[in-house]
Amino acid sequence: MVIKVFLASSSGSTAIKKKQQDVVGFLEALKVEYAQLDIACNEENRMWMRQNVPQEKKPANGIPLPPQIFNEESYCGDYDTFFDAKEDNSVYAFLGLPPPPGSKEAELADKAHILENGTHAEETNGEENLDDSIEVPVEERNGDAHGEEEQAAEEEEEEEGEGGEEEEVAEGETAEDDALEGETAGDAAEEAVEETDEQAHADEEEQEEADEDREEEDLQSEEEEELRQLEEEEEAEVQEEEEDDEEETQGEEAE
Repeated sequence: MVIKVFLASSSGSTAIKKKQQDVVGFLEALKVEYAQLDIACNEENRMWMRQNVPQEKKPANGIPLPPQIFNEESYCGDYDTFFDAKEDNSVYAFLGLPPPPGSKEAELADKAHILENGTHAEETNGEENLDDSIEVPVEERNGDAHGEEEQAAEEEEEEEGEGGEEEEVAEGETAEDDALEGETAGDAAEEAVEETDEQAHADEEEQEEADEDREEEDLQSEEEEELRQLEEEEEAEVQEEEEDDEEETQGEEAE
């Protein structure tokens, strides 16, 4: 399986050039076999790319911009989905390729598999050992005589322990009251810290969202400019072809 990367070799957009270099450079670092298909110099490549990007993945204007990534005929995604996969260490899954042994992605997959199987094994062993944990009454194992001896010993222990139970209860109630007061004070302090952390986290998220909105607006402007430049290049090429045809026709008529 060959990975196809559709890109524009003569793009005037700095953002698009950077994205293309990022994708190609990362694939080369992973030693993944891929092919570069230029849409700026090859109309067939451009049309194939536009037709095979899923409709739900296309921008509002319906024209997808490079880089676009395919595995043979299967669509993998654009730069944004490629970047997300790179951040999650799941590029091979994104490309539809098995991760090579020893890679970080393969190790993560193995850990997930072991964790899943280990949890299942623990549940199975727990069910199997449930019956073993049920104790058989002493009377059933050793007879009624042995059971009567143990019952008498328990009665003696109960009589001896009754005197100290009242003192233990009183001490336990005092300790519980002290612990409850400490827990109440600790809970109040924790709630105050949590509220402060939540407010700080909310402020950070708002700032990040504002930065992302600005970046998206800048990128959209660059993409629109790139689209305009590509269209102008196409019109210029068509104009040159028409002028060449007119000159040939005039030369033939002059002859």
